[in-house]
Amino acid sequence: MSTRGAQGGGSGEPTASSPAPVAPGEVGALSTDLAAASLALARRFAAGATLWCCAPAWPQHGLHVAVEFVHPVIVGKRALPAVALTGPDPVAILRTESKADDVLLAVADAGDSVVRSAMARAPAWGLETIWIGAGPRPSPGAADHVLWLADDDGTATHTGAFVLLYHVLWELTHVCFEHPGLLTPNGPGEDDVCVTCRDEGRLAEVVSAQPPSGARVRTAAGLEDVDTTLVGDVGAGDLLLVHAGTAIGTVEAAP
Repeated sequence: MSTRGAQGGGSGEPTASSPAPVAPGEVGALSTDLAAASLALARRFAAGATLWCCAPAWPQHGLHVAVEFVHPVIVGKRALPAVALTGPDPVAILRTESKADDVLLAVADAGDSVVRSAMARAPAWGLETIWIGAGPRPSPGAADHVLWLADDDGTATHTGAFVLLYHVLWELTHVCFEHPGLLTPNGPGEDDVCVTCRDEGRLAEVVSAQPPSGARVRTAAGLEDVDTTLVGDVGAGDLLLVHAGTAIGTVEAAP
């Protein structure tokens, strides 16, 4: 693994004398999480995905991640499509610009309300999610891949630890490209779908209500119309759990 840029680099990037160390007990878990996230990211890129980078509180990290993937400095590595979300409403941009099978990568602490909202809606948009952060962890299931550091003194965002983490993510993603056999995932198992009607439960975001008892929703599979009799009135932006063409429950989005 190269050590290029591990301390940060040009103007606007986080810099420090040395990255914060990872506690010995975290090394195994973090390395496993990094490997899984890198493989998932490589598979998405191989299928034509775009990486959307979001860091509302630390925009320099979002920009840095996007540059890492778009403009690799190692000869022979491919440029990969990535966009830094720097506008005032990243959720609105993702809702209208992202496509199913893209990837959302956020660099933020667990309390970032913008990132929490985006992560909660990402499954309805068909996005794979990666959350990089430090300190208290987000709730289980908040993202598909959580790459987290201990941060007892609250300095992880400034010490180079985040920079090192997403540099390693970049390099491991390219390692996966060097082994093409890894880039085709196995098909879904029988346990992933309902044994009765063969339709899995899916997260959906309401696009528009269709009174008296319907709604047009967006899921990872695209736009569809569902029956909302079981959940009552709904509005644009609401999150629903959909099964066999019917909304069977509501899901609370992060505040």
